Amino acid sequence: MSGVPSFDDLILAVARHRDRTAFDALYRHFAPKIEAYVLKLGSDRSTAEELVQDAMLTLWLRAETFDPSQASAATWMFTIVRNRRIDRLRREARPAPDPHDPAMAALPPLSPEEATQAALDGRFVREAIKKLSPEQTEALRLSYYEDKSHSEIAEERRIPLGTVKTRLRAALAQLRRSVKETA
Repeated sequence: MSGVPSFDDLILAVARHRDRTAFDALYRHFAPKIEAYVLKLGSDRSTAEELVQDAMLTLWLRAETFDPSQASAATWMFTIVRNRRIDRLRREARPAPDPHDPAMAALPPLSPEEATQAALDGRFVREAIKKLSPEQTEALRLSYYEDKSHSEIAEERRIPLGTVKTRLRAALAQLRRSVKETA
């Protein structure tokens, strides 16, 4: 066996010791491969370079989540790139708002009765949200108020994507039950 560390070992060195030499070796190996992969998928050079930087930054910041018993270093890295590319495509697919769209027009002021009902509805929703678990409340806030994708929430909170989806699904089911109870 040679004294050359494996890519798995290099990622673990980054995770455990923030080893810059290990990171540099990983960068030199993976950056050109990631860029070629993203270009092959049809992205332009600028996008490919941004995805390389994003993936390598994720490696630096999230190396401790790498588990060599679950995936090889290459599989882990290309999964990161694939997910980042999908997130980017989804963001780019959102159309820009049309200022002439009738839905963008300012709403007329509410009547006193409508304002009272809106205040009651708002209070009802706030009370229903207070009954959720802190994890469910956080998932709702990140998804609906901060407009984060499920994968962004999972990565930010360092939890599995399935857990994020389960929390949101459970929160929405609880809110639906609360609506039915008061209807």
